Amino acid sequence: MGIKLGIIMDPLPSINIKKDSSFAMMLAAQKAGWEIHTIYQPDLYTENEKPKALSRITRVDDNPEHWFEFSAEQDIDLASLNVILMRKDPPFDIEYIASTYILQLAEQRGTLVVNRPASLRDNNEKMFITQFPQCCTPFLVSRSKKRLRDFIVDRFQDEQQDVILKPLDGMGGASIYRVNPQDPNLSVILETVSENEERTVMAQQFIPEITQGDKRVLLINGKAVPYALARVPASGETRGNLAAGGTGVGVELSERDQWICQQIGPVLKQQGILFAGIDIIGDYLTEINITSPTCIRELDHIYSLDIAGDLMRCIEQHLK
Repeated sequence: MGIKLGIIMDPLPSINIKKDSSFAMMLAAQKAGWEIHTIYQPDLYTENEKPKALSRITRVDDNPEHWFEFSAEQDIDLASLNVILMRKDPPFDIEYIASTYILQLAEQRGTLVVNRPASLRDNNEKMFITQFPQCCTPFLVSRSKKRLRDFIVDRFQDEQQDVILKPLDGMGGASIYRVNPQDPNLSVILETVSENEERTVMAQQFIPEITQGDKRVLLINGKAVPYALARVPASGETRGNLAAGGTGVGVELSERDQWICQQIGPVLKQQGILFAGIDIIGDYLTEINITSPTCIRELDHIYSLDIAGDLMRCIEQHLK
């Protein structure tokens, strides 16, 4: 009997297949002969104790003119699927949390959910790095404008370095600020990013090596892909995110990159996080992405890899 895979993702008509990692996973699953069920987040529901969803059996084609086709559309019991990929992009809001509760019901009935719903809830992608301080530049997490300002002043006095401020729920480089004590707009930036102390903020010492790129390293079942995509900021920009205009350049992992992955990998594996994307600038870990990590297609193209295929083979091993 073939494997039935459900994938929860953004609407298929809206994706850019040249860069979409979820699409790469669908292509790999189809190549393996798996039956693909596309599910959108609003389609998830429970009927009494049973987790269910509206599912669309899907065929995909690596063709920018016509990349998918739906056939049967029906309500299914999520426990009838062998594996579910939770690939919905943030925001990580109450609706996302509700989805993880439904997926956890499917997990309890024997379906493999990638990544584990409880781990998605427990590990904010910014806060996750606090479990690995040995890998990080100095940081502070607070909503207090005074504490944030003191941290900024201390970093400038001790290291002559600026500080990066970012909200815990941001993605794609949104609402990221580079500041120092001499910035005339510092007060208003602290008010804005913390929403007047209503929103928690992460402050990290600025890493000058961002000019060489913000490296995205992918890990499958705790093991790193040997190459990273260094997202190099555009001229005059601090953020390397591709969504913020950065340019992707392939690089081989350094010894320090591999050491960081060795620190993180066992924890990811223990928590059922089969696919993760960590961000490294210079010698330091800055984020651990577990909701919908990207850069599969770019790395596959540069190095002739099959990252999504490797993930499907890993999943198949977990199903045995």
